[in-house]
Amino acid sequence: MTARRLPAMCAATTKPWGTLDMPAETLLRPKRSSLPPREGQTVLIVDDDEAIAESLAFRLQKQGYHTLIAHAGERGLAMARAERPHIVLLDLRLPDIDGFTVCEQLDSDPATCHIPVIILSGMERPDIIRRARAAGCTYFVRKPFDPNALLILIQSAAGQVPPEHHFG
Repeated sequence: MTARRLPAMCAATTKPWGTLDMPAETLLRPKRSSLPPREGQTVLIVDDDEAIAESLAFRLQKQGYHTLIAHAGERGLAMARAERPHIVLLDLRLPDIDGFTVCEQLDSDPATCHIPVIILSGMERPDIIRRARAAGCTYFVRKPFDPNALLILIQSAAGQVPPEHHFG
């Protein structure tokens, strides 16, 4: 498998995932959390689907992460600015503002621009992925997703494990 180059403005390489069970756009922008693996790391989940948000929170808590949940974009932005999570899991379809807007605002704010954002969406059209890249997301994952594979992406975004270690 060969790596594909993104436009220079993305400043990263996209690598095929090989055996990854879910479709995913790979690292789009090299943002890394600065804390050691998991200990004290907080993941903000911004998803209007309560069942998905609670399920993700439960799985992440079992792995040692602290979790915060917001069911709307504005609330997610406020929580990100106040709590400074280490990673944001973000749905695109939210009841007030869309996930692209949330991602753009996080990326343009000096207080939150370092936070890796993983977009989780049921939409995977090329224009959606391009827009997610432009908004500043780190990874794009299509729903439904394999929770174990998502955990590996979270660990990668947190700087715990490079993705090629698992999928080389």
